[in-house]
Amino acid sequence: MSTFSDSAATALMLISSFDAGLWTVVGRSLAVSATACAIACGFGLVFGAWLGVVRFAGRDAVLSVLNTLLALPSVVVGLLVYLLLSRTGPLGFLGWMFSFKAMVLAQVVLVVPVVTALTRQTVEDAERAHGEQLRSLGARTGLRGLLLAWDERYALLTVLIASFGRAISEVGAVMIVGGNIDGFTRVMTTAIALETSKGDLPLALALGLILLAVVLVLNALVAALRRWRERRDGGVVGFARALAA
Repeated sequence: MSTFSDSAATALMLISSFDAGLWTVVGRSLAVSATACAIACGFGLVFGAWLGVVRFAGRDAVLSVLNTLLALPSVVVGLLVYLLLSRTGPLGFLGWMFSFKAMVLAQVVLVVPVVTALTRQTVEDAERAHGEQLRSLGARTGLRGLLLAWDERYALLTVLIASFGRAISEVGAVMIVGGNIDGFTRVMTTAIALETSKGDLPLALALGLILLAVVLVLNALVAALRRWRERRDGGVVGFARALAA
């Protein structure tokens, strides 16, 4: 048998036998990325929706910075967070270095620009389509942003998927601030890098398959929600008229 066949067979055995070491790493990865996305989305969705409906001096500069941050390398984020959390850094007193919290913070910094930028674009497109009708119904800026975000909630689920994918698939930042400590801060991406370098290809492949499966399931759920929306939703203008009545 080839190396690939041997590795694949062993990887499937590790997954099906619920290997403790494997699933501990998977659980930690999901916990770190889910926590980071929840925090990032709490800020990014609100700020992005606000940017989608308001106009102010310097808005183009803000958007340019935001779009630049989308391409921010994860290793740079890891370095910045490391400098903040190190003993001599401004947040060194927290004692978060090489911990779960440090990895969450690094992923929050990575994910916030993704959520904010994609939410802003989604809401701004909806504003062009329905903004005039909402204004004619008396909706102020804040309410308009809320209604548009609600109407595009299924599109924003795609934003959440993108942010989760960005978080769970990155390796540089969590490697730097987490230290890849076995049993404490090792996640799927750092474990894949380490096990591949050590030659433990079956474990690396098993983790890679699980990572792909997680993303596939999430995207399938979003597709199902989109189809459900197409059958049931009446649209933002109808919702606004119902409120006005």
